[in-house]
Amino acid sequence: MYIIFWISLFIIFYTYVGYGIVLFILVKLKRLFVKTSNIDDVHFTPSLTLVVAAYNEEKIIEEKIQNTLSLHYPQDKFKIIFITDGSTDGTDDIIARYPQIKLMHKDGRSGKIAAVHRAMSEVNSEIVVFTDANTFLNKEALLKLSRHYANPKVGAVSGEKRVSIEESSDATAGEGFYWKYESKLKKWDYELYSVVGAAGELFSVRTELYVPVETDTLLDDFMISMKIAMKGYKIAYDPDAYAVEASSENLKEEYKRKVRIAAGGIQSTIRTSKLFNPFFMPLLGFQYISHRVLRWTITPFLMIFVFSLNLYIVTQTANMLYHFIGMAQLAFYLLSFLGWLLERRQVRVKILFIPYYFCFMNYCMLAGMFRYFFTQKATVLWDKAKRK
Repeated sequence: MYIIFWISLFIIFYTYVGYGIVLFILVKLKRLFVKTSNIDDVHFTPSLTLVVAAYNEEKIIEEKIQNTLSLHYPQDKFKIIFITDGSTDGTDDIIARYPQIKLMHKDGRSGKIAAVHRAMSEVNSEIVVFTDANTFLNKEALLKLSRHYANPKVGAVSGEKRVSIEESSDATAGEGFYWKYESKLKKWDYELYSVVGAAGELFSVRTELYVPVETDTLLDDFMISMKIAMKGYKIAYDPDAYAVEASSENLKEEYKRKVRIAAGGIQSTIRTSKLFNPFFMPLLGFQYISHRVLRWTITPFLMIFVFSLNLYIVTQTANMLYHFIGMAQLAFYLLSFLGWLLERRQVRVKILFIPYYFCFMNYCMLAGMFRYFFTQKATVLWDKAKRK
């Protein structure tokens, strides 16, 4: 019982903190033996197409268009495609006013990935960049992404996701902290070997390496990039190319988004199970399991198990170490619960955002797993989360 407790506790710690420590040490060791080149000295501008899939984005599409047209890139190498399949609010009519943009539209909604596959039939550039309609890129983003392709080992490049937090009154503010931590891990992941999957807010791939994923894929951006990584190419990461989006309007909207991501995480884990073989790309497999799979599978269950087992052990032993760990867990969950109570009263206490969002995120993981396996609601035609 005690051995199981410590193993389970270690897995939880390793999932959220320990891997970051291990990664930091490995990167430091690599720097001692391998001299890395300065990416800031690289200037490489292959032909590039920016693809934006938009569905009923009338309220924000004008701002997205202006942001896209302001991006810095050689105009003779730059094309823009907006695809608005299924939109019924006039999004396509707004885009049609701009001759610089190729508009692709058809009635009927088949999901984002089906729209992206259709758009890819029109792409003939060396690089294709994907970004969401509700995110805004920094002016140098495309130049920062493209320079990595001077390295023939790079097959995809992920930008950084930044969450714009204004006067938030709930735990969605914890999303900003989470993504800052994620960005640091991605930076170290790439320095060690490769990022494990790209986020759809901003990522790019070599067009020749693009492989259409299954049309029922929930995390299409992740799977497109991982298929490239599993071919032996690296997924680079550049925090100087970033996409800014607002946080979810509230926890209810964030819940919808997180549950879908969790369901997609389980689906992706099943479809990339080849990486569990220690003889197939062992370094990428180590990064993938440590950074993604543990979060998506056993760790949320272990949190419940460890807390319950800790309570039982406290009744069986006078060892103060177990009492201390139990009290620390209880205090953490009480802070999270207090954050939930205050959020319901729209009271803003920053120190409670982190435990609240952490517990909320793991609850969504469990809900996503349940939905994927039992409710058959894991559809690509998701209900978009409303943003602030």
